[in-house]
Parts: sequence; structure tokens; C-alpha cells
Amino acid sequence: MEAGDNKLSTTALAKKLNIPTQQLFATLKDYDWIRRVGDSWKLTQKGEFEGGTYQSSRKYGNYIVWPEHLDQHPLLAAIESNQRITAASLCRYYPHTDPRQLNRALAEMGLQEHSVLGWELTPRGRALGGQQEESRNSGAYYVTWPHEIVDDPVVHRELSRLGAQHVAPPADEGAEPDLFAQQGSGPESLQGLDGHTLTSPLQTLVCNWLYLAQLAHAHRRALPVQEALFADFYLPAGNVYIDCWEAEVPAGELAARLAKRDVYREMKLRNLQVNAGDGERLDAVLGRGLLGFGIRV
Repeated sequence: MEAGDNKLSTTALAKKLNIPTQQLFATLKDYDWIRRVGDSWKLTQKGEFEGGTYQSSRKYGNYIVWPEHLDQHPLLAAIESNQRITAASLCRYYPHTDPRQLNRALAEMGLQEHSVLGWELTPRGRALGGQQEESRNSGAYYVTWPHEIVDDPVVHRELSRLGAQHVAPPADEGAEPDLFAQQGSGPESLQGLDGHTLTSPLQTLVCNWLYLAQLAHAHRRALPVQEALFADFYLPAGNVYIDCWEAEVPAGELAARLAKRDVYREMKLRNLQVNAGDGERLDAVLGRGLLGFGIRV
């Protein structure tokens, strides 16, 4: 997207610098020239000092533009477009995710696969520029990617869904639309990667974690009692029931959840509870919890 009056949009500036657009957005955020507000980007004082302003269009509304000569700025000119990145590096572009989750997501897309040696590149991943690497210390296999992978529309769409259920701050006036954010909202935003329709953001995070960990699971599985009680998730391998406790539980639902606790205890059923604050540490909560039941992920 070009802008007039010798001004460049962030997209056009990235093209002029010959770097991936997502890399430039992340770099400007790291430099504190822009910040994310809701689904948009907003200039900071530093960004305004460097010449950033807003421009309006009928198609995009207000968006940030930069002086054409900014490509000569020492900080931007020093960006290495050929630097390769790992799953850990990708966390910079996808907040609320972790390397293990991203590795699993890349495997789910068929770009790599997990073996006893580590993460091995697939032909599909090689076509996107992936390279097979081996750790000098441990000998474990891992994959590196070109920065351009974050601009691949399919990869970006799928990786963006991983942290999409985290609540963002409200949007502010005068913010630049993020042209690379996940599109759509409403019921679709509570759709799990496996197609399950969930009823809360926390449930969606748990569902996606289980799916990417390749754990077969049911949603709203009836407990083995005559009363109509349902677990949020059930893992047939290990017979484990999982429930998500939001920060605020409706009064009408609280009684049923407490009743489920009693059933788990009285019938000695295996169960795990994920609390509202556990969304960003599911590996610790679910990974360790399931390991205690003999399920290794």
C-alpha cells in the first residue's frame, strides 16, 4: 500500500528495505516507534519524532505513513533480511505463544515432523525455505526458516490463530489498521483448530493445545453418572477429564461444576482443572498434569 506526498506506508517501506513486512512491524514495535492497540497499530512519541504520521483512505481508514527517506535510518538499514529464524524466534511475531506450541503448529501444517532425533524438515517445509539444522551441543534436529515465512498468508493465518483468543485492549481512534492480523470475529473466533465449537476463549486455547499435541479428545463429554453433567474435554487415552474454570462462572453453572468435582472425587475419576490464569502456561499445567497420569506429550 503506497501513500502520497513522499510518504510510505509500513508495507511500502518494508518493500523498499527488502525485508518481510511482518519483520518490519515487529522491529518498529521493538524500537517503540509503534504499539499495538486492539487490532490496530498506533504511533508512539518516538515514532512521531522519526516522522511517522497518519493518513486516511476509504479502504483502510487511518494508517501510519513514514518519510520516504526513512529507509536510510541507521536502525532500519541495519536490519538483516537474510537472517534465519527458529520457532523460538517466531514468538516475537505471535504473542501468547511458545516455541513448543509453534513447533507443533508447523508440524500440523506439514512443514516439519517430530521424530526421536527432534524436528525434521519435510519436503513441503523445504519448499518454503526451511533448512535442517543439528544442535552442536545435543545433536538434536531442528529447523530454521527464512524471515519471509511470516509473510506467507497461509502460515501467518494459521499461526495467528494460536493466540487469537487472548483478550486485546480496546481499539483507539487514529490507530493504523493491522493489515496482517487475523480477519473475522464472532462465533468463528471460538472455533478450535480441529473444528470444535467452543464456548469460551480458555476452552479454545485448551482445545488447540490438545489438538496440536496430537491427543484425541472429546468436547462436552458426559460423565458416567445419571445426572446430566459434562466435562469440557475428555481424553480416552488415559480416561482423563479436563475442565476450564473462567475468571467468572455464572451462578447457574457454578452448581454443576461443583457437582462435577464431587463426582470426580467420589468415583476417583482422573481429572485436571485449567484456571483462568493458566492460558499462557498450558505446557506446565496440562503437560505436567497429563504426565502424572502416564500420558507423555
